[in-house]
Amino acid sequence: MKIGNVEINGKAVLAPMAGVADRAFRELCVGYGASYVVSEMISSKGVSMGDRKSKQLSFISDIERPAAVQIFGSNPEIMAESIPMVMESKPEIIDINMGCPAPKIAGNGGGASLMKNPQLAEDIVRGVVKASPVPVTVKIRMGWDFDSINAVELAKRAENAGAAAITIHGRTKNQMYAPPVNREIIAEVKRAVSIPVIGNGDITDGFSAAKMLEETDCDLVMVGRGALGRPWVFSQINAYLEHGRILPEPPVAERMRVMVNHIKTICEYKGEYVGLREARKHAAWYTKGLHGAAEYRREIGSLSSIEQLEEIAYKICIHNG
Repeated sequence: MKIGNVEINGKAVLAPMAGVADRAFRELCVGYGASYVVSEMISSKGVSMGDRKSKQLSFISDIERPAAVQIFGSNPEIMAESIPMVMESKPEIIDINMGCPAPKIAGNGGGASLMKNPQLAEDIVRGVVKASPVPVTVKIRMGWDFDSINAVELAKRAENAGAAAITIHGRTKNQMYAPPVNREIIAEVKRAVSIPVIGNGDITDGFSAAKMLEETDCDLVMVGRGALGRPWVFSQINAYLEHGRILPEPPVAERMRVMVNHIKTICEYKGEYVGLREARKHAAWYTKGLHGAAEYRREIGSLSSIEQLEEIAYKICIHNG
């Protein structure tokens, strides 16, 4: 299928998770079959002010394409002004965040708070579409809370303003990530618009991906938390959707190999000081459910070198062999 003029070859795409979906993780997921990836969200204000971190976050390598850079903000003019600088990374798509529930974002007028102001949301989309030389997509939630479920209205407004696709997470802002995910609202959005719709929420394997596609008729499924410590989930989803095969979780030795290589790549891109600190959260996900996981997470919490990480990974393999 296509988003605007961008062809997406596959059904499973990687969500734009702040603090997680960096270049190293995006490349890893593409290697396992993610058909499209979205960057961590980037402040339009930060981009416009020449913030160095924002520029780093927007970098896209050739390995991860097609890819989108996701921006957030609440000012239509600033959002539009950020586009030329964002385009320096040559993304295939620009994505607008209107779904982030984090207090730091939503509390300052961005993210999911835009769902409380549909006209402003529409103005932002229209302004970004006008400024962008590539297709623009929008990521939303069901609504702010259960008393204001307005995803269909937001989706229609976004389409009217020129959006090329809509991603909808089937929860309200107030739900955060608490179950259950509402697939019916995603189906309602799909029926209400003519542009592609991407379903998001609780996609953890091939079965849940197939269920999302079947029950909502959405065009793609977006995987977020289901990929944490499990980048191979894209291979599992693709095998199930394409051939009906259920791929098992990889053996512990393979999980640890992937973990070590993932963290090595983070260190390569961001430096060892940052990489080893980011290793803590990733290790917690990679070791989830393993024997002695809590103890190993404590060890990883005081990492000082890649060699130490490799030693811990070896011990995990021995104890979980």
